[in-house]
Amino acid sequence: MAIPPRSVLVTGATGYMGRRLIPALLARGHMVRALTRAASRDRVPQGADAVIGDALNPAEMTSAAHATDTLVHLVGTPHPSPAKAAEFRRVDLPSVAAAVQAASQASLSHFVYVSVAQPAPAMRAFLAVRAEGEAMIRAAGLTATILRPWYVLGPGHRWPLLLTPFYALARAVPSTREGAIRLGLVTIDHMIAALVRAVEDRPAAGSVRIIDVPAIRASTLEARAART
Repeated sequence: MAIPPRSVLVTGATGYMGRRLIPALLARGHMVRALTRAASRDRVPQGADAVIGDALNPAEMTSAAHATDTLVHLVGTPHPSPAKAAEFRRVDLPSVAAAVQAASQASLSHFVYVSVAQPAPAMRAFLAVRAEGEAMIRAAGLTATILRPWYVLGPGHRWPLLLTPFYALARAVPSTREGAIRLGLVTIDHMIAALVRAVEDRPAAGSVRIIDVPAIRASTLEARAART
């Protein structure tokens, strides 16, 4: 069955995921607007409509949002590490708060949020902020999809490949198997496929759907000609 074109508003449009997600959405015939600061306008992928605004400003977020939109919220601190706890509070948390407020006020059809696999033994400040973001989404009663990757492999993000032997060992041991699967590595291609599928397959109205690492790793996209 043909999937109708979606109206998609992407925050973090020029980041690690955003600049790959937008072309994938456009190639499948979706209409994409990218919220961006004026200084980053030229970095918005070709084919998307740039909307100038600050993703940390609730009023500007609300002005950019339309009721028919699927909002894909990708704003976040690049290369998160324990040393960036203050930045998580300064950027990641206010941005999701602004996005949730905009989604509520505009009665958006679908909110897509990239969180993080949890529970986890490391990155506690990052996990705490993402868990707060999830709590805001639930409290607002939004129709939402929450993706929970752990580490996303791709250009400039490959050092965890060194941990592959340890993951294999952990999956082989019954006491550590569940954690190794839940905190497994995914690729940027997996993430883009999972995000596109989330946009195209909305959950039931008012419900929150969780997409964990195994589901992300299983995500693929069939080839499809653009509808435009």
